[in-house]
Amino acid sequence: MKALDSIALILLIVGGLNWLLVGLFQFDLVASIFGGQESWLSRLVYILVGLSALYSLKFLAILNNDRARDVTEGH
Repeated sequence: MKALDSIALILLIVGGLNWLLVGLFQFDLVASIFGGQESWLSRLVYILVGLSALYSLKFLAILNNDRARDVTEGH
């Protein structure tokens, strides 16, 4: 599971940096590397980044559980 967490984090970082480049410079790095937004490789990367974001929602639940435990333990 730890490997999947790391892969999801790496894909989220790639996606975040790509959106930063799109926002600042209107440059889609993923599309430029993989042959345009319509290429199947670009679409695959976009899908994997999106699935990583959905998978990473579990981290919010973990954080909320940790915070609730800290409150009940008086930390």
